[in-house]
Amino acid sequence: MTLVLREVASRRPAGAKPGHLLDFVDQALFLGLRATGQSAVTQIVWVYDHGICLDGVRRFHRNMGYGMAGRLIEPSVVPFGRHRWITSVGPAAPLRIAPQSRPRTELSDWIDECARLPIDPQFGPSWHMSVLPLTDGATAVSLVGSHCVADGGGALLTVYEAVHGTRRNLGYPAPHARTFVRALVTDLRQTAHDLPELVRTVVAAARFLWRRRNDPSTAGATAPSVIAADQADAAVTVPAVAVIIPIEQWDARAASLGGNSHALLAALCARLAVHQGRGLADDGTVGLIVPINDRTLDDTRANAVHLAYLRIDPTTVTAELGGTRTTIRHALKLMRETPDEALALLPLTPFIPKAAVRRTADLAFGFTSEPVSCSNVGDLPDDVTRLDGTPADVVIMRGVDQHVTRRVLEERRGILTVVSGRLAGNVSMTVVGYQPGATNTKEWLREAVTASLDDLGLTGALV
Repeated sequence: MTLVLREVASRRPAGAKPGHLLDFVDQALFLGLRATGQSAVTQIVWVYDHGICLDGVRRFHRNMGYGMAGRLIEPSVVPFGRHRWITSVGPAAPLRIAPQSRPRTELSDWIDECARLPIDPQFGPSWHMSVLPLTDGATAVSLVGSHCVADGGGALLTVYEAVHGTRRNLGYPAPHARTFVRALVTDLRQTAHDLPELVRTVVAAARFLWRRRNDPSTAGATAPSVIAADQADAAVTVPAVAVIIPIEQWDARAASLGGNSHALLAALCARLAVHQGRGLADDGTVGLIVPINDRTLDDTRANAVHLAYLRIDPTTVTAELGGTRTTIRHALKLMRETPDEALALLPLTPFIPKAAVRRTADLAFGFTSEPVSCSNVGDLPDDVTRLDGTPADVVIMRGVDQHVTRRVLEERRGILTVVSGRLAGNVSMTVVGYQPGATNTKEWLREAVTASLDDLGLTGALV
C-alpha cells in the first residue's frame, strides 16, 4: 500500500480526465444505500498526545476536498441509466471543533458520534472532519467519508495527497451541467451502447442463478428475527474496539508460529469469530472474506477491490500458522485465476429493482452464513499520520454502517469486521462486531478481543 500511495500521488497528471460514468460496483453500492437507507462510511482518527496545530489541520481540511473526495454522484435521468460523477471540490462541510474538552475515557464514544453525523454522496456532504480536545491535553481528529465516493484505499490516497498539498482535478463536470433533454439523450445513447453487454449478462445471470438455486449458503440466507417489534427498526451503533499493537511484537509472534502478518491477522479473525459466537461451518472452519486492493495508477473507481474467500480452522492457529499461510496463498491464486461469477452480473446493476438489492448482495457474498470480513491495508507511509504536519501518536481506521437497524443485523446473523494497517511502528486494527443473542456492548466486544489476543500470545492497547 505504501508504494501504491506514493506512485499514484506522484505519477497521475493533475488534470487527468477519466470517464465520468460510475463503475458498476460503485453504482450498485449507491443503489444499495438508496434502497436500504444504510450508508457505509470509512473513518480515520488521529490521536495526538498533546495539542495540535489548528492551522495545519485547517490546511489539511482545505486540501482534502480534491481528488476522489472532490466529487458527488449525479443519478441518471432515466431509471435504468448509468450514474455520473460531478465535481464538488473544496471542504464538503465546515471543520467541527468541539467547544468543550472530554475525558479520554469518552474518546471511543466521540468516534461513534462522528460516524453517525449525516453523509450523502449525492447531495453532500460526502465527508466531514471533527476535532476534539481531551482533558489530559491530548487531541483527536476524525475524518468520515462515504464509501460510495472512496473506499479505504481511496480515502488513504486522498489523505496522503492532502498532507502533501496535492489538489488533483479529475475533470468532472459541474452539477446540472446538462439540460434535461441533453441528459436524457445522452443516457439513452449510453444504454444503447451497453445493450450487447447487457444481453450477454442476462444469459450469464440465468446460468448463475440456476446453478446456485439450491446452494445452502444462499438459500434462506437470512435468519428469523426474534426481537421485539418496537425494537426491530431502531438504529443501532454497532460496538467497535480499536487495538494498537507494536509491530515488533506482532511480527515476532507471527514468525514464531511459522506464519507472516497476513496469516496472523487471519488467525486473530478466526479466534474472534469463536469468542463472539459466530456460527462455524460443518467442518468447524471460519469463513473469511478478504478484500484485496485493486487500485491502479489511473484508477478513479470509488471501490477498487477484489474479494478472496477462505476458510480457517480456529483450533490450529494458536499453535502454528503454516497451514493458514498456505490457505491464504491458495485463495489469492484462485481469486486471480478464477473469474468471480457474481461480478460478471454487474452490468445489470442499473436495472435491478430496489427490492432485489439486498438479495443480490446475499448471492454475491453468501459463501458462508456468518462470514468474517478481514481487511488488511498493509504497510502505510508515515506521512499518513502527519495530519497537522507532525506525526500523530495513534491512527485508527475502520469501516462502519450508518442507519443500520437491529432487524437487519439480526436477519444477517450479525457482523464481524476487522480492518488492519501497519504504520508508525504499530499494527492498528479496529474490530466491529454484533452477534444475535449477545449483550452487544463495547465491554462485551473488548472481552472477546482480549481473549482472542490472549489465545495468540499478543497484548495491545484497546481504545
